[in-house]
Amino acid sequence: MVAIRVIYDEGADRDVALPSYETAGAAGADVRANLPDRGEIVLEPGARALVSTGLRIAIPAGFEVQIRPRSGLALKHGITLPNTPGTIDSDYRGPLGVIVMNAGQEAFTVRHGDRIAQMVVAPVLQAAFELADTLDETARGDGGFGSTGQV
Repeated sequence: MVAIRVIYDEGADRDVALPSYETAGAAGADVRANLPDRGEIVLEPGARALVSTGLRIAIPAGFEVQIRPRSGLALKHGITLPNTPGTIDSDYRGPLGVIVMNAGQEAFTVRHGDRIAQMVVAPVLQAAFELADTLDETARGDGGFGSTGQV
């Protein structure tokens, strides 16, 4: 198990729960909105907003945290994260905000304390990028964007 250190931002509501796994087999820990003045954000269809979690985190070197949508919000209301998965690097110590978008047909209200996303902790490998004169051949070659079957 990897330890992620968490602190509340100044002024954040400390009664809002820290990220938590809702089942024993969950890969993602639910993250909650921690809104100023315990307010709410109304997202009209097509709108997006940066939703505060009231948290800052310290991720160990060699890991990242990915922020992903919650499937129930996506299916029932069209609520998604436009930069999914969002990556939080191990050297970032700023406020943790979640970009939430309403791709649904009706207005959606994000309330203080609502579970708005999930975070997945993942290992990171960094690559060495080397300039080459040629690349090796493969059966697929340069086929992409639907070239392996029906779109």
